[in-house]
Formats: sequence, C-alpha cells, structure tokens
Amino acid sequence: MRYILLVLAIILLYAPLRAQNFFLNIDAGAANYDGELQQHRYTFQEAHPGGGLGLGYEFSPHFTLSTGFLLTEISGADKYSSNPGAVARNLSFYSNIFEWNVRAEYQLFDLSDRSISPYGFVGLAVFHFNPYAYDPTGQKVFLQPLSTEGEGLAGGPPKYSLTQFAIPFGAGLRLALSDNVRVGLEVGVRKTFTGYLDDVHGAYYDEFSLLNAKGAEAVEMAFRGNQLPGHTGATYPAAGNARGAGGDDWYYFTGLRISFRLSGAEYTHNHMGCPTRIL
Repeated sequence: MRYILLVLAIILLYAPLRAQNFFLNIDAGAANYDGELQQHRYTFQEAHPGGGLGLGYEFSPHFTLSTGFLLTEISGADKYSSNPGAVARNLSFYSNIFEWNVRAEYQLFDLSDRSISPYGFVGLAVFHFNPYAYDPTGQKVFLQPLSTEGEGLAGGPPKYSLTQFAIPFGAGLRLALSDNVRVGLEVGVRKTFTGYLDDVHGAYYDEFSLLNAKGAEAVEMAFRGNQLPGHTGATYPAAGNARGAGGDDWYYFTGLRISFRLSGAEYTHNHMGCPTRIL
C-alpha cells in the first residue's frame, strides 16, 4: 500500500508544473478469470461488464503514471467444463472485484507525430473480492465465512483475506482523436497471490469436522456433486482429496480506455492540432 501512496504523491507533487499533462481516464470493458472453475481464460459465457475511473499524468510523450479504480465481476462454474470430473464436482461462484491500481505506462510512439501507437503497462493493485454461490433454494451464500476447505479450522489451511495485492500488466493500441482526446483498446492481466478468488484451492476438509465447526450449510456448499440430477447418492469425498489445483488465480480486464486532457490546454510536446501521420 505504501508504494501506491508514494507514486500517487509523486504525481500530485509534480502536478503544479504542467497541469495540462493530466488526463481523466474512463475504462469500459469485460472481465474474465482463470482458476479451477473456468476451463478457458477468455469466454463470452463467463465474461462480465466492468468500468473504471482514474487520473493519469504524462511525464513525457512516452511515459505516463496513472492511478484509478476498477469495478467488475468474475464467475465460473463446473457445469460448463468438458472435464467429467469437474462437472461431477458441480461447484460455482461469483464475486465482485473492487480494485485500486497504480500503473506505469510506456508508449512506443509520440502521438504528436503519429495518430496511433502501441503501449504497454505494469503496476501494482489492491483489490477486494468476496466469492459467493447460490444454494439449492436460490439463496445467495458467501463462501469465505463457511471455511469450505477448513480454512482457519484445526488442521486446515489459514483463513484467506478478502483484500489482496495483484500485479496488473498488459498492452494496448491507442488512437489520438485530437490533442485532448485519446482512445485505447487494451488487454490487462492481473496476477494475484491467492488461489481463493473462486473459494476453491486445495483439498477437501473432513466432512464431520466441517459440520461440527460450521454447520450443514458449509458441508452443502463444499461439495455439490450430490445436487446434480440423478446424483443424489454421491458421497462427500474423503478428507485430503483434491478439491482444487493449488495454484494462484488470475483475472483479466479487456476493454476501451478513453482519456481526456483535463485542462484542454495546447499540447505541450511541440504539437498543434491533430496529428497527421498515422503510422
């Protein structure tokens, strides 16, 4: 967190020197996630809309620092998998994602010379998530308090935090519509340090220990194979059997970033009017 605050302080301290180099960034796009409950990294079926708002400062024609917020949703479900074992597990989840990020961006070309330029970025983010699913009656159930894999219980893994760090990185292509308006199409990846975005990570916890500690609802949400039509006799797996793959989860945001120069002042990089060279 202190690194994000440090970068934000640098932007604010530098701001009075060239206020016309500030940009308001508006993001709109869709999110996907990569974890145990989604077979493919990008799917239209599990894509969710999202948006963000932020502020950027252009230190040079090639280098920009920005900070902003992103709100989106991720989800996954075993029922869409082509793996029979995953289908039989029958787990699913949803989670809203609230993200605050700081990123450093390098733009290959000066937009005062060319109308289009590729760019790449990397940064640091703090995000909040809270996985939930729907029980057989259709009621929303938040999963982290249930310790579905014995998190925080005797002999189980530590309780996972719902607020985590991530490393955002990605690339895009930006078009200068004018001196003061730019549009970028970008793909952003978030490398997280948790395997619990979907509440599925390690092994099954002992059924009766989970029942005694957290109640019948926890057992019901930890194993849902017996809720499939024709599988009501499916039994809860033995303690220690794999429930997840054990790796960290990722999430992605693909979309448009529209940037508006805040002051509307003349472009400071020896540029007047719209750029005429496209490539």
